[in-house]
Amino acid sequence: MHARERMLGRLRAAAPAPVQDALTVLDSRIAAHHAHAQPEPGQLADALEAALRAARAEVFRAGIDEWPSLLADRLAHHGVKRLLLDCESPEGAALARALPAQVETLPFRGPLETWKPELFGTVDAGFTVARSGIAATGTLVLAPDAGTPRTVSLVPPLHVALVHAESLHATLFDAALAERWRDGMPTNLVLASGPSKTSDIQQTLAFGAHGPRWMWVVIVTGRRQA
Repeated sequence: MHARERMLGRLRAAAPAPVQDALTVLDSRIAAHHAHAQPEPGQLADALEAALRAARAEVFRAGIDEWPSLLADRLAHHGVKRLLLDCESPEGAALARALPAQVETLPFRGPLETWKPELFGTVDAGFTVARSGIAATGTLVLAPDAGTPRTVSLVPPLHVALVHAESLHATLFDAALAERWRDGMPTNLVLASGPSKTSDIQQTLAFGAHGPRWMWVVIVTGRRQA
C-alpha cells in the first residue's frame, strides 16, 4: 500500500491543470505576444480601410444617419437592379427606405435549389452587416443567419458589407478575446478580406472566379441606437 500511495501521489502531482486554468494561461501568453497600445477607434478604421483597399476593395465612410443615402446612390450609379437584402434587420430596413425605385430588393428565399437559376443569373448584389472587423488584416467577420446566409456574400458579383466602427478590433486575437469566441461560436463564421481572387501558374491575378468580383465596405461611424 505504501508504494501504491507513492505512485498515486506522483500521478496526482503530475496531473494537468484544469482546462479553464490552461486556457487562462494560454490567453495570457498570446496576449503578451501581441501586446500593443490600445488604438483609438479612428486608428482602427484607418488601418481597416488601408488593408481593404490594398486587397482591391472599395471603402466608404459615413455617419450613422448618412450611410443609407450614400450607399443607395452608389448602388444605383453602379447599375444594380436586384439586391439581396434582409429588410428585417435595422440596417437592411434603413437601406431599403433610401433605395430608388429602380433597385429591387429580394429576401433570401431558401432552399437554394428552388431558385438557383434566378439567384445566379439575375441578382446583382448582396448586402451583409459584419459582426465585427479586424483592422490588421482588413478582414470582416460575418456571422450568417437565416435572413443573410453565407450565399449572400458569395454568389452575387457585388458584395456590399457594412461594419460599425465601434465593432473593430486590432487583431484576430483581440476579436476572439473581446467577443468571447471560446464561450460559443456560430456554426458558420465567414472571414472576408476583399473580393474573390485567384491566380494561375503564370501568376495572372483574376477577380470574381470563385465569388464576388467587387466588394464594397461601408465603415459607419457613430453609435448605434439600443
